[in-house]
Amino acid sequence: MANNSGRSRAPRGSSSKTPSKPLWRRVVRGVIVWGGSLALLGAIFLATAVFFTMRELPDYGALKSSQNGQMIVVRARDGRELVSLGPSYGKWLPYDEIPVIMRDAIVSVEDRRFRSHPGIDPVGLARAVYVSFSTDSRAKATSTLTQQLARNIFLTNTRSWTRKAREMVLALALERKFTKDQILELYLNKVYFGGGAYGIDAASRKFFGHPATELSTAESAIIAGLVKAPSNYSPTADIDAAKGRGRVVLKLMAREGVISSGEAESIDFSDVAIVREKGQNSVRYFTDWALPQLDLLLPENNEPIEVWTTLDPAMQDAATKAVARNVPGGAQGALVSLDRDGAVLAMVGGTDYVNSNYNRATSALRQPGSAWKLFVYLAALEAGYTPEDRVVDEPVTIQGWSPQNDGRNFAGAIDVRTAFAYSKNTVAAQLGNEVGFGTVASMARRFGITTAINTKPAMVLGTSEVRVIDMTRAFAAVSAGGTSVEPYGIVKVTTTAGELLYEHKSVRGQVLVPHYVAAGITDLLQTAVATGTGRAAQIGRPVAGKTGTTSSNKDGWFLGFSSGVTTGVWMGRDDAKRVGGLSGGHAPARAFADFMKVAVAKRPVEQFDTQLKLPEWQLEPDDEAMQGSPEDYYYTDENGNLVRPDGGGPDQAPFGDEFGPDGPVPPDYGPQGPPPAAGSELLDRATGRGSEDAGLRPGQGAGPYPPGRPPQPRIVPVPRPTPTPTRIPVIP
Repeated sequence: MANNSGRSRAPRGSSSKTPSKPLWRRVVRGVIVWGGSLALLGAIFLATAVFFTMRELPDYGALKSSQNGQMIVVRARDGRELVSLGPSYGKWLPYDEIPVIMRDAIVSVEDRRFRSHPGIDPVGLARAVYVSFSTDSRAKATSTLTQQLARNIFLTNTRSWTRKAREMVLALALERKFTKDQILELYLNKVYFGGGAYGIDAASRKFFGHPATELSTAESAIIAGLVKAPSNYSPTADIDAAKGRGRVVLKLMAREGVISSGEAESIDFSDVAIVREKGQNSVRYFTDWALPQLDLLLPENNEPIEVWTTLDPAMQDAATKAVARNVPGGAQGALVSLDRDGAVLAMVGGTDYVNSNYNRATSALRQPGSAWKLFVYLAALEAGYTPEDRVVDEPVTIQGWSPQNDGRNFAGAIDVRTAFAYSKNTVAAQLGNEVGFGTVASMARRFGITTAINTKPAMVLGTSEVRVIDMTRAFAAVSAGGTSVEPYGIVKVTTTAGELLYEHKSVRGQVLVPHYVAAGITDLLQTAVATGTGRAAQIGRPVAGKTGTTSSNKDGWFLGFSSGVTTGVWMGRDDAKRVGGLSGGHAPARAFADFMKVAVAKRPVEQFDTQLKLPEWQLEPDDEAMQGSPEDYYYTDENGNLVRPDGGGPDQAPFGDEFGPDGPVPPDYGPQGPPPAAGSELLDRATGRGSEDAGLRPGQGAGPYPPGRPPQPRIVPVPRPTPTPTRIPVIP
């Protein structure tokens, strides 16, 4: 038997397999393998995308002839051309004719590694990623010139990863198909420099008045600096900002060795002459407001179009001159004028569009002052007041607030018409408190005020900020008899061949208030111009309007209408500082008159409808053709009980549930007699007993009825003639 004792045996449980590699080695190996595989697949995909994109790219001649933007011809209501908007292209300059200093300036500021990268800048991308991780901020990689060219020709400025990826693929394809010189030539002849100018020749002619072949170093630096933000650094809008940006470009050129540091320091920008734009001044305020509406009115369209607008050239010229002639020094002015259907006849957003294209007529938020009283009195008239109703101009305190009149005097007992004409703050406060400040705010909303409205007591004096166009719209609704008016500026849009793309459809406005309320407020507005604070707005024909002045003379307003034209004027400083002597009844009212004399010159004179046709619940006893003595009048109290002025009960009433041959038979109330029909407080309030003037209406408190609910008819018969503004009592 063989002896196996010499053989060694492996210990039970041991393994003959090679020990496994450490975990970190396996992770690194997996990352390298999978990362390399993914990178290879990505490279193949990118190369394929670039290859096919390059095959689809137009040739160089086609790219030269392509244009960006849409040409829009804007026409006035009579068809004449107001302005032609869209891209402006100068002469195409071949690479060799572009000044070397211009080429160097654009490369230095926009893409200093332009000559070395393949279309995208790996160094710039790596730096952006590093900054993103090290500062915990979003990566901001600067696009190369080639990427910018691809975006300008083929893409939009939409911010998305998809658009960025397409931009990179197009840039790589452009670099494969064209030379660096060709790409730079395309870029400098097609990039947007602001003001509608595409390409350096158009920019040079627009800003400096000469072709790009004559550009100096300073001018080249200014133009190169425009690419980053054309509107911010435009020489015609802000010459100091343009020159400041130009100095930055010179420093970058010196850093790249294009010019020496001494040369960069010695260049004098004061020698640069800027060509100022002429004409098309205030019209641009209107086009800036109207043309963006095309995005909503038209389907997607890139072909040249003609836009027929509501603007009247003669009125626009008159509006521009009226504002310029009357606006105080250092202040700005705005004007909006609407036809009876809401068509914008004229719009001025400032004193000079070239220096400031901010449209104060449609964008600025300013306090309207006493012009806001339009809504206070509309609410009061709807609640039951009439122009002849008596009120008291006296000191008043509401929730700790004590308004003061201009001049700090009080007229005592006056009627509503006089209180409005002389813009009595205390009366407006009492009326607002009685009808409810929320009711006044709702009335303003009803008439088209879209901005935030506070409901504190001081709101009756116009502390909520509004837009000029919204306030003008509100007054236009009054002119339309209490019917809503929607401002519009575009009548129709056609192609250059005459094909109709859009046409405005007239829509009947909604009734905002009953006709008698519109007639009543028109009565008040006409009086304000005839004998009140708006006398400077008189134009020799009926005018209805209201002034507005804010505290410390920061804002001045006048808004009014005549012969179907409604116009609003505002003046003040952009920084809301005080303007000495500014008030609504002076400069704004004079500007209104200067404009309206032209605006209504060819229109027939129209008298206002101020005849109050009151509803039955608001008729006075003398209007009811009652016979007999006023002491015989009876009425029903808020509980439905029959009451007579002398305090008698139902047993004395001339009517009842049952009648006998000798008259009414009183009901049997038992030994305790009839219950009281009304308290003495209610009777005093209804009959005016205990007050100095029975015709006076309460100014403070909730009043004898809830806000928004018609008051009970008064029983004191006061015969009244037909209301007319010529009988206004004059307050000394």
